[in-house]
Amino acid sequence: MTSSYSLANEQYAGLGVDTEAALAALSSIPISLHCWQGDDVGGFEKAGATLSGGGIQATGNYPGKARTIAELRQDLKLALSLIPGTHRLNLHACYADLDGAKMDRNAYSAAQFQSWISWCKDSGLGMDFNPSYFSHPLAADGLTLSHPDAGVRAFWIEHGIACRQIAAEAARQLGSPAVTNFWIPDGSKDLPFDRKGPRERLEASLNEIFAAPVEPSLNIDAVESKLFGIGSESYVVGSHEFYLAYAVKNQLAYCLDAGHFHPTENLSDKVSSVLQFVPRLLLHVSRGVRWDSDHVVLLDDPTRAIMEELVRGGFLARTHIGLDFFDASINRIAAWVIGTRSALKALLAALLEPAGLLRDAESGGNYALRLALLEETKTLPMGAVWDEFCRRSGVPPERRWMDEVKAYESAVLSRR
Repeated sequence: MTSSYSLANEQYAGLGVDTEAALAALSSIPISLHCWQGDDVGGFEKAGATLSGGGIQATGNYPGKARTIAELRQDLKLALSLIPGTHRLNLHACYADLDGAKMDRNAYSAAQFQSWISWCKDSGLGMDFNPSYFSHPLAADGLTLSHPDAGVRAFWIEHGIACRQIAAEAARQLGSPAVTNFWIPDGSKDLPFDRKGPRERLEASLNEIFAAPVEPSLNIDAVESKLFGIGSESYVVGSHEFYLAYAVKNQLAYCLDAGHFHPTENLSDKVSSVLQFVPRLLLHVSRGVRWDSDHVVLLDDPTRAIMEELVRGGFLARTHIGLDFFDASINRIAAWVIGTRSALKALLAALLEPAGLLRDAESGGNYALRLALLEETKTLPMGAVWDEFCRRSGVPPERRWMDEVKAYESAVLSRR
């Protein structure tokens, strides 16, 4: 125990906060690291694959992007070595290990992801999964599960069914349930005449996907909405209202992405409402900036508010936390580390709140004391507690981890 942490421990104890309990809780909360930060959402279905369509875009051309599965795993390994705690891998279907074989997405099975599953097992990681409804000829017009062509819908339905089975097999081998998250790009650039028809087709497609048998103790289904995307500015089939209603009706996990709502909306305010009616919540922690939803996560007020709501409401056991950003303008490994460490710091800040004092002040109607306590916590020495968490996890504290990223960039990334 360092002297700075010992002093912080005493200061927090004066407010009834047990820093040891906070550290123990933080060490048990996994963050699901998104594979697509490492290669700009390209995937490896074919050599030189790049993101196309889907209403999403990776901007920037920083050197050193992972070009192969081996390079991506190498980069992930470094990032994970600089992040305290035990975490998970969030994998998209377009990262299949095809080994040169010609196979379309509706025919994928666990065999195409066995090398990923084995890598996760060797790395001590759980795995989460995502069907890839973009960067494909049958998604070129921006429509998939709501497509008016029954043949196109059938292809994507088969893909969704296959992905749930892949996730369940990964969960079986890794001993940890996998979240399979469904997000589709379907929408319209300009004003549609018919808003009802695509949503009816989407519901029917989803019903068929989720009717396929899969072991519920291994696979957790989640659905994700979006406000708009590039090419779907005027209308998104899978809106917040559509998917929230669908998740409530079918008792699925609902995904709240921090970058998928209007900038004036508070994602944190949605957590307790959603969890009042659905069994589980999936969080995609991101940072929206004006129209773009996928900036690197920071220890900012919106991120802190999300984590505070999870802790204050006792929702951690029903919430799965993943990251979803892709920044190609800076070192991609640094982006992973900054974003994940920031999310963990926000969780730590929430765990270090003087919850007992705040609850008593609020229940007693002493709102001035409540406000004073909330302000006082902002200057408490959380940094010393964070450094202790890093020390116990065997990872570099602040200011030190970037040296390892720079050395790796010079020795590895600069040669790509």
